[in-house]
Amino acid sequence: MTLSATLWQTYQPLADACLQHPFVQGIASGVLPTEAFRFYVGQDAYFLQAFARAYSIAAAKSQDWSSFCAFHELAGGVIEELTLHEQYAARWSVDLHALSPATATRRYTDFLLATAWSEEVGVTAAAMAPCMRLYAYLGRRLAEQGVAADSPYAEWVGAYGSPEFEALARRLESLVDGLGRNADAAHRAYAYAMQCEYDFFQMAWEAGAHEGGAR
Repeated sequence: MTLSATLWQTYQPLADACLQHPFVQGIASGVLPTEAFRFYVGQDAYFLQAFARAYSIAAAKSQDWSSFCAFHELAGGVIEELTLHEQYAARWSVDLHALSPATATRRYTDFLLATAWSEEVGVTAAAMAPCMRLYAYLGRRLAEQGVAADSPYAEWVGAYGSPEFEALARRLESLVDGLGRNADAAHRAYAYAMQCEYDFFQMAWEAGAHEGGAR
């Protein structure tokens, strides 16, 4: 079994916890409070900017041209994803330029950037893989489960459940497999990132509940 497959299999229980989280299930059903999704869009845009930077750092540290190009290709995918967030922001009146990171967001981005600067690129790839594989998994499973026809978040499911996003996830996993030299460090990075993903959804859910209760 490849390293990326082993990592996913080991930490899939956390991915399933994300799938069953009320924030994620609310996306499919359409009942997710608007306040929660608005908060998520802003925080995720901040996160994705750091994610793209981590890819660029990994590219700069790559010792072969193929890896350099692969990391840059993946960074380009993040930039396209940010375009989608800009559309969300316009639709839900989120000012992406006036946001500061929440605690869970900062914890995740600090971890990714510190890993990119201090660790070998294989560990960086392992730290970034949970985000890509998890979102591809969530998009596919939610589509299989069925998305409410009137869900305002159906586009989210379509984007992450698309073959194009799956291809990006597989591209990153190929880097995990090709560049991974330290399995223990890869496991630690992957586990921490997957927990950060769960905490991110929880943060957005709690923020939405707080805002909704305040109205």
